[in-house]
This record gives sequence, C-alpha cells and structure tokens, in this order.
Amino acid sequence: MTVRIVTDSACDLTDEEASSLGIDIVPLSIRFGDQQFLDREELSVDDFYRRMAASDDLPQTAAPAPGAFEAVFRRRIAEGADGVVCINLSSGVSATMQSAETGAREITGDIRIIDSRSVTGGLGTMVLAAAQHQEHGSALIQCPRWTARQKNE
Repeated sequence: MTVRIVTDSACDLTDEEASSLGIDIVPLSIRFGDQQFLDREELSVDDFYRRMAASDDLPQTAAPAPGAFEAVFRRRIAEGADGVVCINLSSGVSATMQSAETGAREITGDIRIIDSRSVTGGLGTMVLAAAQHQEHGSALIQCPRWTARQKNE
C-alpha cells in the first residue's frame, strides 16, 4: 500500500527532511504589514527571521487555500497513492485543518485529515514519524493514536 504524507509549512521541517521522505508541504501565507508571502516559496526561513528582527510588528499567518491542499491530494492520488495522510497545525490556533478538510471533500480517494493538536516542532515530529512508517509500508489504518477525519464520515 502506498501512503503519502502531506503537512503544512508550520511543521518546521527542513526542505531536505521533507524531500528525503517524500513529504509534501503546503505553504501558509505570512504577512508583514501590508506585504504577504507564501511561506518557503516566496519567503525563506532566513528572510523570515531577518524581516521579523527588522519589523516593529509581529508577522501574521493565514491558512492555505483549500485548493492548495486539493491540488496536492489530486497529484498524489494520480501518481498512484492508495491514500494520503495530511497532518496539520492545531485546529485550536489555525484554520489550516478546515482548509485541508475542504480540499479533501473534492477528492475521490482515501484522504485522512489529522489534527496534530500541536505546532512547529511537535507537528514536525509527528509528520516525520508518519513518513517513516509509510516508508516501511504501513497502512493508513495503522495510525491508532491519531483521529482521522475522512470524507463522508
């Protein structure tokens, strides 16, 4: 069974970690004043910290659009994945979960949206663990401690 792992850019994984394990990262938007950037695509980690040090205002984030998740889910299913596990930033602090769920509703396939109930390093640790299990051929149902929200549940 081929399972693909998707997360959002709040995971704090490096590009190398994500790439080596085939993890897709959907970018959040980061706003500094009236300037908005896609995390990791238009604003590197180093640039983020430089801007933060130079700004009087704290940056704000916005959840990815549902279509960004949908596009990744569709691509992974089209490439032959039997399922996708999408582990996201805590729903208690972001609308990212809702965006992922909305994107998943448009897909025919086994897409599981999981609330990490965590942020940054905690989220990243869960994503790494899921990707490592996937690498060893674990099935979607072998995630007993996670609550999966599936389409049509």
